[in-house]
Amino acid sequence: MDKDVTFKRLNFFKGFLTTEQDWNDGESYHIQKRMLHNKTLHAPGVVRHFMGGLQVTQRDRGDLSVVVAPGYAVDGRGRDLYLSQPTIKQINPQDFKLPAEVYVVLRYEEEPSDFVAYKENPLFKGHRRISEFVKVDVIPTEPDIEEEVELARISLQPDVRQIRDASDPRNPKHNEIDLRFVPIAGVAGSFLSAMQKQELHEFLRDQITIYSLAGHFLKIATALDVLHALITLDFLLSVNAINLGNFFEIFQSIIGLQKSMFGDVEQNHPEIDKEKFSLYRRYIEGITLQYREPREAWKHVLYNESLAGKQLKILLPKQKQEKVQADDLETLLERVKKRSEKFPKVLVLGSYKLQLIDTLDIYNPESEKAHEFTIVNPQEKYRSRQRLKYQDNTEVVDVGVHYVGGYAQWKILNVKPGKRVIMIRRVDVVRGNFYCDIQVNGKNAGELVVDDSDINLRWRNWPIVIPAKLVDAPTLTYRETPTKADRDVNVFRVWVYQEQ
Repeated sequence: MDKDVTFKRLNFFKGFLTTEQDWNDGESYHIQKRMLHNKTLHAPGVVRHFMGGLQVTQRDRGDLSVVVAPGYAVDGRGRDLYLSQPTIKQINPQDFKLPAEVYVVLRYEEEPSDFVAYKENPLFKGHRRISEFVKVDVIPTEPDIEEEVELARISLQPDVRQIRDASDPRNPKHNEIDLRFVPIAGVAGSFLSAMQKQELHEFLRDQITIYSLAGHFLKIATALDVLHALITLDFLLSVNAINLGNFFEIFQSIIGLQKSMFGDVEQNHPEIDKEKFSLYRRYIEGITLQYREPREAWKHVLYNESLAGKQLKILLPKQKQEKVQADDLETLLERVKKRSEKFPKVLVLGSYKLQLIDTLDIYNPESEKAHEFTIVNPQEKYRSRQRLKYQDNTEVVDVGVHYVGGYAQWKILNVKPGKRVIMIRRVDVVRGNFYCDIQVNGKNAGELVVDDSDINLRWRNWPIVIPAKLVDAPTLTYRETPTKADRDVNVFRVWVYQEQ
């Protein structure tokens, strides 16, 4: 694009007689502006999070062809490269002087289409459209990003019989698909959903605790390398820099560090139970980053890593295992306070799976009656319908009750005796800092301390853990008594969970 170009938009006015040049200039203006945006605000390359990310994989037939998944890319000139359907590309060794490095590329193409001619006047004819499309090609020279975007490269050998996915993506062998040099288009921010971010944060907090203890207590030096990598990943997630595409590339490094623990433990730690550690090793080696559906691969990685973490935790002395579990629950429940998404039937917090057993909707007559919700002897009580925001600026509407003095009481239903209960209540912390003594079935259950205050982002979800020793019946009577008679307490929607 000419640096000295002056952008001119069409400006219609009464009596303006347009020609084909005017209309073409109008189209050219928008095309050049979009190319300028793409070229200056986005690095050229593949947009990994969109559709199939233009992922190149082996064809299941085991021949010399590859499959290019649908997706979107931007070339160095800022042009859009959109592939709407999976494309099979046959690679013909006879087209190259082997051995040779060949490149699978995506190239922008356009051509006039929709030709029309008018019988009444032969001078009036032409193409009504310009069709934009892309071409998947295999070339013997390194691609020029201005003209094409590399999707893969393959080191073809004279004896090639089949093109395969790389068994080790970081070190592809001959005749394997090499994705290491695929340029990735720059994007601003993360496209992970709020739920995925929360899930990954919870997973990382759990793993960071485990590898910290493994490094500092079991003295596995390489576990500290994994710990530092996990902390870095958590930092990147906090600044909104993790997507489904780069997540797997980052985890390749983490898995490499985890595999370095194998030799470390074998050579330097004869005191560690090798049979138990072999299970940890099996879970790590079972992780594959050859994915065709990123969301499925996401679940696969987190699931296997969680199992590996649990197995590593088993190597710790019993008191250290309990510390991991206690610290884990406390940390996870702290983060629940900021959760803006709806609470599901099964709430996954790190290694915990919590089953929703009951909900209480304030000012819903049926719900209040079923739970025998009541406020006894209040000095003041009033209803409140609030449209407030959580700390991520998500706006939620809820109805609750505020009361001063007396006490609030309700039933917790569908309880499994012998298992602790986690009750989560939505509260408005505009004034914050209220305290209540808690009783469960007439027994002291500690204190509710809402020690937060925010006049702008006012919603919080406050967790209350009822110890298993107090969970002695299918129905529990929960009572909270404010410890300051002149301080108002509020209750909005309540969710009740137990571990599965």
